Amino acid sequence: MADRVTVIGWDGSPLTDAARSALGAATLVAGAAHHLALPEVPRGAERIRLGSVALAARRIAAHRGTAVVLADGDPGFFGVVRTLRAPEFGLEVEVVPGVSSVAAAFARAGMPWDDAHVVVAHPRTLRRAVNVCRAHTKVAVLTSPGAGPAELGLLLEGVHRTFVICEELGTAREQVSVVTSEKAADHTWRDPNVVIVVGGRAGAGESGGWLAGRDPAGGPRGWSLPAGEYGGELGEGEREPLRTSQLARLGPRLGDLVWDIGCRSGAFATDAARAGAAVIAVDSDPGACARTDATARRYGVQLQIVHGTAPHVLENLPEPDVVRVGGGGAAVVSAVADRRPQRIVTHAATRDTAELIGRNLTEHGYQVECALLQSVELDTRAWTEKERSVAFLLSGVLPARGN
Repeated sequence: MADRVTVIGWDGSPLTDAARSALGAATLVAGAAHHLALPEVPRGAERIRLGSVALAARRIAAHRGTAVVLADGDPGFFGVVRTLRAPEFGLEVEVVPGVSSVAAAFARAGMPWDDAHVVVAHPRTLRRAVNVCRAHTKVAVLTSPGAGPAELGLLLEGVHRTFVICEELGTAREQVSVVTSEKAADHTWRDPNVVIVVGGRAGAGESGGWLAGRDPAGGPRGWSLPAGEYGGELGEGEREPLRTSQLARLGPRLGDLVWDIGCRSGAFATDAARAGAAVIAVDSDPGACARTDATARRYGVQLQIVHGTAPHVLENLPEPDVVRVGGGGAAVVSAVADRRPQRIVTHAATRDTAELIGRNLTEHGYQVECALLQSVELDTRAWTEKERSVAFLLSGVLPARGN
């Protein structure tokens, strides 16, 4: 095992005395090509081109001598330190950090970033990174080949954002560009780059404060809010007990895309957005779309509102993770199930309708649960019945994809 492993973060500025000292004593140096070309790398040291960090870690673990790993920025922030410290390698490391590429990007943009989300976009995580950009007003995206500014812009179709694209930070080829999300796909961008995605209406907890990123405690308490918070009487499918149960079954979270089909007043869509998810709210009634937009503005959440009739309007929407079907019946549920979201939730007024929808979901491969929900609201001044609601709550979960 290597006698000593030092991880040095390099942000393009001259190396610190501590970094120079560690590098000068190294008998093995691992890094990217531009790191290994630094004049401070000892001539006699073994050099490892850092492609797979895991493979490099195995070679470092087997090395007898002093090892240095060079990485861009702060190697403890979405960097190599996590892999090097994995139990299977048994490496104890010392870290000399540089300025992270995210910190450098926001510095170039002259923007604070304590209120920003930071996400990593690989081809396998790109869709979730885009969903965070849909849901929040300030996001830094650490990109990768195949999951860069152009791909972000294409997947954000229908949602206007501004991109601050920082290419090759800390090098002589560094460049900062500001474009709209629609224009990002019209250009070829150099790697590595960081994209700051900004836009949308600011909400509670997204203006800085005591917690980095979005404050989940911002705004009123509660998973779902009572009718009074949404400006008055809600429809049968929007009342709080049913809405809370639907939220519990779907579990919308950061990185998810939620479809709310038949959004009506926007109560469910707003509740899901308050949980951190990206939401597309769909309704065939222009008035419902307007009410949903007003509700979203009241709470400062980001919603994409689509006016149209399901299931036809769903064809061009991006792939959902979870879906609430608030209207349209079995035909819409079937069209949604064809898109294979992880979870679907809906409700029915009668048992016959519930059985029809349940069989449909089962035929699509979903595990189905159904519960009869009855709620009675009481006037506590006289303890008399004020309102009664009865509905069949149905949910479907794809077993192969779990939660």
